[in-house]
Amino acid sequence: MARESKAVINIADLKLDHWKQGTLYESLDTSFGALLGLTGLGISYNEVPPGKSGCPFHNHHVEDELFYVISGSGEYRFGGERHAIKAGDTLGAPAGGPETAHQIINTGTAPLVYLGISTMAKTEIVEYPDSGKFLAKTNRDGSKPVRFRHIGRPEGDLDYWDAEPGA
Repeated sequence: MARESKAVINIADLKLDHWKQGTLYESLDTSFGALLGLTGLGISYNEVPPGKSGCPFHNHHVEDELFYVISGSGEYRFGGERHAIKAGDTLGAPAGGPETAHQIINTGTAPLVYLGISTMAKTEIVEYPDSGKFLAKTNRDGSKPVRFRHIGRPEGDLDYWDAEPGA
């Protein structure tokens, strides 16, 4: 059954999920593109506490991302550089290799609030340069949960013919 979409959503009406992971990662956030009827564009609202990040350093091979800082300050790690960010800044994260890897870190003293907007690819590869992992996922028909999702490391590579009957 298709979810009814809205033409207008106020951020104050969103139900935020609060999560923590280890000592560096924490956020109050939600994705709400589907609530607006968007199928090819994702949008999220994020509130990241001081000293935290909402995700690991990563790059997308297919999807482009854009972030708009609503309030607070922090650091935008992009490729091999670090940039100070503040309210009103717009950050680009185009698809590519490690040179487009990105991460937003709250280095300020107040919550860092931003919107994340992304293209929604049906198949995506994400790399995590700090940990050497990759994520392969597909969502071919646009439904959730994702149809295929695998996180691994390149050293776990198998031969194309590995375990194939008769190979």
